[in-house]
Amino acid sequence: MESHEMHPSTRTSSLWRPWTPITQQAGSLRIVEALGNRVRDVEGNWYLDGISGVLNASCGHGHPRLIEAATQQLQRLVHYDPMVSSHDPAETLAARLAELLPGDLNETVLLNSGSEATEAALRIALQYWRNLGEHRDRVITFEAAYHGTTFLAQQLSKLPFTVSEWTPPFPIEHVALPAAPRELRTEEGADALIAAFAQALEAGPPAAAVMVEPLLGLGGCVVLPAGFLARLRELCDRHGALLILDEVFCGFGRTGRMFGFEHEGITPDLVTMSKGISGGYVPLAAVTVTSRIKETFVREPVAQGLRYGHTTGGHAVASAVGNTVLDVMTDEKLVENAAAQGNALLEGLRKLEASPLITDVRGLGLVVAIEADTPESAAAIAEASAQAGVMTRAERGVIRIAPPLTLTDDDTAEAVAKISGAVDVALARR
Repeated sequence: MESHEMHPSTRTSSLWRPWTPITQQAGSLRIVEALGNRVRDVEGNWYLDGISGVLNASCGHGHPRLIEAATQQLQRLVHYDPMVSSHDPAETLAARLAELLPGDLNETVLLNSGSEATEAALRIALQYWRNLGEHRDRVITFEAAYHGTTFLAQQLSKLPFTVSEWTPPFPIEHVALPAAPRELRTEEGADALIAAFAQALEAGPPAAAVMVEPLLGLGGCVVLPAGFLARLRELCDRHGALLILDEVFCGFGRTGRMFGFEHEGITPDLVTMSKGISGGYVPLAAVTVTSRIKETFVREPVAQGLRYGHTTGGHAVASAVGNTVLDVMTDEKLVENAAAQGNALLEGLRKLEASPLITDVRGLGLVVAIEADTPESAAAIAEASAQAGVMTRAERGVIRIAPPLTLTDDDTAEAVAKISGAVDVALARR
């Protein structure tokens, strides 16, 4: 076998970090501690965490109640085979999700990640139609969607970094945004967007499902126009398609409501959840469906149930933490705080639209996006922001800010001041 010399920068660590060029991993930032809304790097620098860890530290870092919940459950029962036995933490969490979610969304399968939740939701949706004896296997979604990176999940995305190289196992229709994010929030943009989904539903054989995010996360933090989800619900009803809402990023208070679809007052047929469900403390995800969907699985030919699951799905420790997250969110009024701090953060940062580097500032709850004129400008602003002490995330020209829902008034003021200063620094360096 021909030998190849390793690039020098790949020799410094045996850790292979995803989504990062292997030649750029040497000497990168290393976070060693986190507390509240702050993180510290190995050199002792503290930062305001503007990205909530991995967009999931909704209750802040080092929350004593979440640590205690995990510790107590570790001492009582770590986990047990869900095919053999149930356990109290999972039963309690499923029951509480049924109380939180509207309508007939009563049936929950617990998993480990958002990608797994997407896989499960698609399998459930497609099998549902088979259970009814009806051939429907077409799925419609956004071209700029992000629903995870497992095999089926990647098929749903046309984003350049997640697009799949493999042939999809069923027909997938990708709907392109008909306008730039700024124009999409107009009445004309809303009409054009719903017309695009209507065309997709009418153009082919009957669709099995439409799957969308309430806000396009990795697709550019695109805030969808008011009324879009309600109109999409009506479209799905008219065509008999299931509506799947991906609440992995938006769910559990991120947008200033417990779930993003609550802004529109609709009830989906399936909901996928992760990230904030456990505050990022342990891996946890969920798919909740209507009782009507679950009841058809008595006709599933092999197991008479769901043929999908994982060893650690519905893990007892993760479920215990998930239950405590719900308690913390209620007791600390984190949904209300996300709405209030999100409005203040958006109002403060909207002034940046006067800068020649900025083309749009948009947001919903504690998700705020600053769109720059070029990807290079966005990267420079994010770098200057980190140097000033606020962590943000730049992706394809958009700077994303999604801090913990525990953000304080002082934190919000600091974020506005330092990110605004970073824009000035980036402009001066240009």
